[in-house]
Amino acid sequence: MPKTTKSGRPIAEELPSTLERSGDKAQRTFAKTYDSAAEQYSDEQRAHQTAFAALKHTHEKVGDHWEPKESAGPSDAQAEGGRDTDRPTAGGVDANASKKHLYELARRLDVKGRSTMTKAELVEALQKANDRHSAQARKR
Repeated sequence: MPKTTKSGRPIAEELPSTLERSGDKAQRTFAKTYDSAAEQYSDEQRAHQTAFAALKHTHEKVGDHWEPKESAGPSDAQAEGGRDTDRPTAGGVDANASKKHLYELARRLDVKGRSTMTKAELVEALQKANDRHSAQARKR
């Protein structure tokens, strides 16, 4: 199912819920990439994966929505390697960001124990916090 109108605008009800709560740029990035990939691959799952991969290069998941990253680029080892790579994904957390940035996001999301965490622990804690926030937002 297309994610954009004929004029190229995202169709809000066709977007994943985290994108419905995100800015216009995140919505356009996902929707346009999805439609292009769906046309190219004729595979809905692959189009979905491709659209999220493109989104993760420009945005990071913060709580229940996506925000622009400080600088564009792959967000984790899986994104760096591409489709045929079998590495762990950070689920939208920009694992390549600085520890300071990750700490600030953890502070915003009220992650307990953040001051003693390593960078890898912050990434994991942020993934869990994002999942909790998304689940809570879906219940509303």
